Amino acid sequence: MKKLHGILIVNRFLNTNKFSDISARFLASAERFGVELSLFTNDELFPVSGIGEDRFPFDIDAVDFVLFYDKDVRLASQLERRGLRLFNTSRAIELCDDKSLTHLALDGVVPMPATYIAPFTYENIGYNDLEFVGTMFGLLGAPLVIKEAFGSFGQQVYLAHDPAEAGALLKKIGGRRVIFQKFIKESAGRDLRLNVAGGRVIAAMERWSETGDFRANISNGGSMRKHIPAPEEEAAALKASEALGLDFCGVDLLESDAGPLVCEVNSNAHFKSIYDCTGVNAADEIIAHIIRTVTGKDA
Repeated sequence: MKKLHGILIVNRFLNTNKFSDISARFLASAERFGVELSLFTNDELFPVSGIGEDRFPFDIDAVDFVLFYDKDVRLASQLERRGLRLFNTSRAIELCDDKSLTHLALDGVVPMPATYIAPFTYENIGYNDLEFVGTMFGLLGAPLVIKEAFGSFGQQVYLAHDPAEAGALLKKIGGRRVIFQKFIKESAGRDLRLNVAGGRVIAAMERWSETGDFRANISNGGSMRKHIPAPEEEAAALKASEALGLDFCGVDLLESDAGPLVCEVNSNAHFKSIYDCTGVNAADEIIAHIIRTVTGKDA
């Protein structure tokens, strides 16, 4: 049988150990499964629109799949236009990367915290009229969560206790798109991360803050332990993954009095922490899913 040949694409400009670890895990998993996987960064590919010729450091006709572990959705879309199958697809990555699009896509599909997408403004103007902020507190209560639509590791997530504090945060954020969410007090400082691959939950962990932070991200100093998800938690994660068209992802859930709520979905979830916590190698699960999808046979 022909040996599968895949391309792993990552971002050139994220040069931290955390991102290098992901690449190394994928390359090692591919070798274990007998898949030829070549690593390239997004700046090494030159698809040319209009009059011109593409320049790729590989034979595009010999590529069976692309493992696209980046958020360069424009590059991803260009590769798809050239007939390549991407894991994840450009549309799935785009929906997850922009939290406002995530919540629009999941509205009515899975339970989520009450969410309002802030009115659009221009980045060079920002919010020079904050009258709508008071309405947000009337709708969502206090405190409320403000999230920048683009952000990772909880670093662009804020808690505002009153309209004045929210207004000050919006002034600081400028014109970048944000969403407002109801604060789920039952989950203050804790959440659940469920990793999904190939239509099933492969691992889960509970995360919590020991510093009083309302966010539970491990990168912010949170702690973790293995979690056995309840059926309703698995169902929420799988519905979210399917609705967003994802081959694999990390789904963050908040536990509430009304049941689990989908907080965020990450198309490029980091999985060192989930491995350290559960012993499950997400890279193996993702490579196995790719093999099943491309060949129609089990890995």
